[in-house]
Amino acid sequence: QVQLVESGGGLAQPGGSLKLSCAASGRFFSIDVMGWYRQAPGKQRELVASNTIVGSKNYADSVKGRFTISRDNAKNAVYLQMGNLKPEDTAVYLCNAKAAVSSGRYDYWGQGTQVTVSS
Repeated sequence: QVQLVESGGGLAQPGGSLKLSCAASGRFFSIDVMGWYRQAPGKQRELVASNTIVGSKNYADSVKGRFTISRDNAKNAVYLQMGNLKPEDTAVYLCNAKAAVSSGRYDYWGQGTQVTVSS
């Protein structure tokens, strides 16, 4: 099992910045991909950014140039630095880990952290 604990959400003004953190714990062999998804009210969950264990990164078009994902494999942690925030970035942000455990490979999710961008 893998547990994910997120922190760092909150309220920001348009144009402002926030940094999200997520740390994984539990029993696993490896975490192949760590990433961030978001879900706004009435909308589908969408990928924001992901980072593989070898450092390959992927971003949603809507956040390219504004958000930066980083990962610390030694700490089993992933971070999302969000800049030039826009009201449309308002959502619950969820940490995701694709991990290898004794019974196979599975997706694990954090509880989510609210990000609100408003003046």
